This record gives sequence, structure tokens and C-alpha cells, in this order.
Amino acid sequence: MGFGWQELLIILVIVALIFGTKKLRNIGSDLGGAVKGFKDSVAKEEGEKEESTSSEQISDENSQPEENRAEATAESKPKDH
Repeated sequence: MGFGWQELLIILVIVALIFGTKKLRNIGSDLGGAVKGFKDSVAKEEGEKEESTSSEQISDENSQPEENRAEATAESKPKDH
């Protein structure tokens, strides 16, 4: 039981009469700005998340050889008893 195009047109006309077309334009532009701001912040947050993930991977890759070097150095040193 959905709305047909006739019902939607009647609702649109009633809303336009109640609020006026200027106010509807302002509401539409405010809503559009809010949606755009939301999308931008989500994209920015995803970019920061990718950067932090890639920097963690780089730091992990850099730290592994140091650990291996430390283990190899400890193993190669003669033990004095």
C-alpha cells in the first residue's frame, strides 16, 4: 500500500502552501549542506584510518628486522661461564 504519484503531488502542494516555497528552498539547501558535510567527514575519517593502518604496517615492518637483529646478535655472542 504505497503512495502513487497523485498522492505525492497532493502532499507536495499542501506542504508548499503551509511552509512556502522560499522556506522549502532554505530547508532543502540546509539539508543538502548537512548531507555534504556528513559525507566529507566520513571520507576524511576513512582517509585517516587508512593512513594510520598503513603507518602501523610500516612501523611493524621496520621493527621486525630490529628484533631479528637483536636475537641474532644475542645468539652469536659467545657465552662466558
